[in-house]
Amino acid sequence: MREYQAVVVKLTRRTQEDEDSLTDLFNERSRGGWEPALMAQDEHRLTVIFQRQATVEGVP
Repeated sequence: MREYQAVVVKLTRRTQEDEDSLTDLFNERSRGGWEPALMAQDEHRLTVIFQRQATVEGVP
């Protein structure tokens, strides 16, 4: 079973700030075992759907 997490990032139109925010977001999620599954963008925001394998208690 997989679990999902959606993150919406407001874009600032300042390239360096947006790059830093996205880098931090992906690094943070990666450390938690999340990987990007889907991305969508409009003029003002980026939506990223992350996924990871769900852990079930008692099952290795």
